[in-house]
Amino acid sequence: MKKYFGTDGIRGEANRDLTPELALKLGRAGIRALGGGGCRVIVGRDTRVSGMMLESALVAGMLAEKADVLLAGVIPSPAVAFLTEDLGTDVGVVISASHNPFVDNGIKFFGPGGIKLPDDIEKAIEAEFEALAVSGAGGPVGEATIVRDAEERYVAHLCSSASFSLEGFKVALDCANGAAYRVCPEAFGRLGATVETIGAEPDGRNINLDTGSTHPGRLADLVTRWGAQAGFALDGDADRCICVDETGEVRDGDFIMAIAAKYLKEHDLLHPPLIVSTVMSNMGLYKALEENGIQSIQAPVGDRYVLEEMHATGSLLGGEQSGHIVFREHASTGDGTLTALLMAGMLKESRESLSELSSIMRKYPQVLLNVTPRSGRRLEPGMPVWETVRKYARELGDNGRVLVRSSGTEPVERVMVEATSLRLAEDVAQSIADAITRELDGYA
Repeated sequence: MKKYFGTDGIRGEANRDLTPELALKLGRAGIRALGGGGCRVIVGRDTRVSGMMLESALVAGMLAEKADVLLAGVIPSPAVAFLTEDLGTDVGVVISASHNPFVDNGIKFFGPGGIKLPDDIEKAIEAEFEALAVSGAGGPVGEATIVRDAEERYVAHLCSSASFSLEGFKVALDCANGAAYRVCPEAFGRLGATVETIGAEPDGRNINLDTGSTHPGRLADLVTRWGAQAGFALDGDADRCICVDETGEVRDGDFIMAIAAKYLKEHDLLHPPLIVSTVMSNMGLYKALEENGIQSIQAPVGDRYVLEEMHATGSLLGGEQSGHIVFREHASTGDGTLTALLMAGMLKESRESLSELSSIMRKYPQVLLNVTPRSGRRLEPGMPVWETVRKYARELGDNGRVLVRSSGTEPVERVMVEATSLRLAEDVAQSIADAITRELDGYA
């Protein structure tokens, strides 16, 4: 069990949970666990006001351990993954809390090739973190250098991966006032698209605020009002993408995977005919894939677990309902801008609307509830509440699904229920959520 790292790095409220002192110590521990003095690291961050504070402390710790650090500035998480490989660095680090509000921040690591670290390496970093003495390493220190062409390298990579023209394509983009506020519109513009943007005026405090992949309402309004052929919403660090079709209907990561899998298979580009999703994906996705002769495998929640399974099976496409989509031929992690570009290209080439392509999948009614017990306790194996969960799962049978899990990024328990009707899904989800609250808060 990891003590500090969650599903996607270390997160917490900046300057309270995630302090400069912690970041400095983590920088030192990370270098010790990932290669020691002399290794090269690239660091990027999103637009949060706390980003530079944490970057300064983290980098100071790395330099103290004799690492050389390349500073990419404000840039998406997948850009750091790309640059880790492109520049041949040993480590990539992103300072971001993804879709969380601006008061939060986080730190996550990539290894060589831009691959997120496996659990055992994160545990090694935690061990070094707890073993560190207060005194410094002594002797020479590393050097820090600004990578002035970081954005240009990444945008060029995006455009070469897309390799098609978007002339005549009207697209609305919501950049969540986050890390892709410059690179995403730039990439679409270079490919010839006509672009309108929202969420592209970050002030350090408005990241994800009523905008982005978790709040696609404004984007849906823009798409229908402006007559765009599609809209794409990213999150704060731009590793997620959610689509909006021409009618204003939101199409999540499951729709993206279904559409992309069918397109790639029809163009003989999906070898093997297999995608990797997570346990959170809708039943409708699995039925759509099966009807189109495409296999599916479920991984635990987290795009790094998806990628691990993709490598193990040879799958070229995988992702999450939340919009982390991995096109493994082009990227080593979920990339929101790349996903948006490739989806736009598929739309333009198919000459069908996004609503038409989305008809491949019938989405089962799904209810997601977050339970935050006042006690602060978390679910554990063997608790009586699991029998309640199993009871409802048995009652739904093949016509529904129940999933209960502890979040790896927030102190909440997540309840997901799918059923043949929304009312049934809501009733079952609320009953399970109430049972969890009674269990963890200790009242009958």
